[in-house]
Amino acid sequence: MAFVVAREVPASSSMAVPHGPAGVGEARHRMRDQLRINGVSESVIDDAVLILSELLSNACRHGRPLGEGMNGDGGGDDGDVRAAWRVDKTGRLTVEVTDGGGPTRPVPATPSVTAHGGRGLNIITALAESWGVRDDIRGEVTVWALVQSGHRHEDFATRVAAPSAAAIADLGFNDPFDDGG
Repeated sequence: MAFVVAREVPASSSMAVPHGPAGVGEARHRMRDQLRINGVSESVIDDAVLILSELLSNACRHGRPLGEGMNGDGGGDDGDVRAAWRVDKTGRLTVEVTDGGGPTRPVPATPSVTAHGGRGLNIITALAESWGVRDDIRGEVTVWALVQSGHRHEDFATRVAAPSAAAIADLGFNDPFDDGG
């Protein structure tokens, strides 16, 4: 006789990630492995892993490590941030990253064409059903994103891609096939 065991407890995980780039890869791999084991679709996993990467990068770039406090110098990579994810009973996945707070609030930017960054929250906005910021009394800041299968915004590519150089008149590029000079 075979027994089938239903999963009644939602899948969840939380881990400390070094404040800095060192632990981002490990967090991504752990998330991917755990979500696969729990039967989450590959498209949701891919979106969630990208969202986790963006949230961790932002936390390390703009936030302080946990426990550093409001008077810390924020100048080093010592300490941790917290990454967490959970799948609820309806199959919705929430990804969270908590840091020790920072001097600015997370808001989507409008980076220039040549900017090397500033697109992370726009990527999250395009991939997630919703996202937000939660503060607590200790000064910790949690940025969360809700990921759901089939929710990717239709205009995903245009929301996160920079315009082509040819589309920007001010750059003065000529059409390579234009013989009028």
